[in-house]
Amino acid sequence: MKDDIPSSWLRPDWPAPARVRAISTTREGGVSCAPRDSFNLGSRCGDDPQAVAENRARLRRWLALPSEPAWLRQVHGARTIDAASAAVDVEADVSVAFTPDVVCAVLTADCLPVLFCDREGSRVAAAHAGWRGLAAGVLEATIDTLNVSGRQLLAWLGPAIGPQVFEVGAEVRAAFVEHNQASANAFKPLPAGRWLADIYLLARLRLKAKGITQIYGGVLCTYSDPARFFSYRRDRHTGRMASLIWLAP
Repeated sequence: MKDDIPSSWLRPDWPAPARVRAISTTREGGVSCAPRDSFNLGSRCGDDPQAVAENRARLRRWLALPSEPAWLRQVHGARTIDAASAAVDVEADVSVAFTPDVVCAVLTADCLPVLFCDREGSRVAAAHAGWRGLAAGVLEATIDTLNVSGRQLLAWLGPAIGPQVFEVGAEVRAAFVEHNQASANAFKPLPAGRWLADIYLLARLRLKAKGITQIYGGVLCTYSDPARFFSYRRDRHTGRMASLIWLAP
């Protein structure tokens, strides 16, 4: 990676093997106009296609990416695909890679991006985990596809909507509590039957249930930091950030 990428971009603070490369972009550094200013990487959020193309070209150039990221058509589900053989815009919410120079990527603007690698540096994955995906088992599906024990995996939770502002209905709480009673700790009551949800805690509970103990990140709030992050909940018409991971040779 080059040293002149925007300073607001996030490099995961985790003890990943040296050959694992990972980064999460912010809204800084691109050419898109308001309200998707400026580094929008999403091609289906109403932006000028030429601006998206230029932003993606800068992403490849600045990060010296070995290949075009496996961009997904994300649907808030739990389908995983192998990024090495994925079709363009394949419908899935997880990509995995077991070989070098294959770039996994997910796009978010409040949903939770989760990056995975194993301790040996032999496999990586990127998962798009909004509340629907979490409830559908997207993290569990990712771990199963990686096909190693959770004890051998590391996970990094990228920027998502924070627990102070993520308001949901009772049906969301019920979906998680029915799966795991401990999930009740991730919800705080509001008036009129609404709840504040901690998507980071919900993700940690599911990761730990699959044996992952090395979990990092999970402290930022996209909604509360408009200077750095796109937020669909906050702005509706907005761009998308990318979280990427790949293996160097």
